[in-house]
Amino acid sequence: MSFQQIMGQQAAKQLLQSSLRRQAISHAYLFSGPSGSGQLQTAMAFAKAIFCTELEDDACGQCLECRKVEHGNHPDLTMLAPDGNNIKIDQIRDLQRIFSYRSEAGHPKVYIIEQAEKMTVQAANSLLKFLEEPQVPAVGILITDNGQAMLPTIRSRSQMVPFSALNPEEMLQSLIEEGYPANLARSAVHLASGLEACREILQQNWFAEIRNVMLQLGKESLGRGSTSLISAQQKLFKTGLSEHLDMLLSLFHLWFRDMLYVQYGRHEHIVFIDQLDMLSQLANTRSTEQWVSYMDLAAACRKKLRFNVNGQLCLEQFLIGLA
Repeated sequence: MSFQQIMGQQAAKQLLQSSLRRQAISHAYLFSGPSGSGQLQTAMAFAKAIFCTELEDDACGQCLECRKVEHGNHPDLTMLAPDGNNIKIDQIRDLQRIFSYRSEAGHPKVYIIEQAEKMTVQAANSLLKFLEEPQVPAVGILITDNGQAMLPTIRSRSQMVPFSALNPEEMLQSLIEEGYPANLARSAVHLASGLEACREILQQNWFAEIRNVMLQLGKESLGRGSTSLISAQQKLFKTGLSEHLDMLLSLFHLWFRDMLYVQYGRHEHIVFIDQLDMLSQLANTRSTEQWVSYMDLAAACRKKLRFNVNGQLCLEQFLIGLA
């Protein structure tokens, strides 16, 4: 992957490519931004560009150095990720041992640490010494979704590279070009912060089913003589889809928000655009305040699920609240 293939993040790419052109590469970078916004892909592209023998500020993807990175066997690139719940001091010591030998190719060695905020205090302090006094020319890339969780001393010794959430419309266009159904992709890009996470959702067979169930329950719960409790029992708790109640409630949240967009004539923002006729019929059956209260109710039920409240009881209370 080259910088050109990475979606968005123009500021981050410009900063890194400028340092390549000026041959002013820092000894450490801190990539901070929401999960799924492309930090790891950008880190890999940056490492390839450092090693690339053909281009000055990007990776050609064709030279031997680039191909080694793509095949995962470049001797001067080391990847580090949490072992269990944390990155431990022994992992940092192993990294230091690997980096006690110079690169034979003459370029800096590169290490990429994913979820760097999960370093133990001992590991972070050990890395700090390594950042200050590397034994050989080295470039460290620390990836985190919360830069403020890193030790201040590590932040002060690293060049901050901020990442932002990807634009949903750009992700939607890319997913449609890849062949994913537009109605499902439109929902997915509002449920995940990156393309890879969107693909993971769309590749689940249950996602289309849970979306259809949500639409049925939503329509039934807002009508008179609601049968939504019976439908929930049949469509969710007898089929195994009840494992995905968190996703169901997230979809409900988007659906209620669409009602507000219909009320205000903001059709360009509607997620369930394939359901516009139903949305138009239902939007004015409730006030703006009621739709907002339903969004709050969905969020509260999701919070209960995280605290292991009985899922069936939680959903039934939610549906009764809508009626």
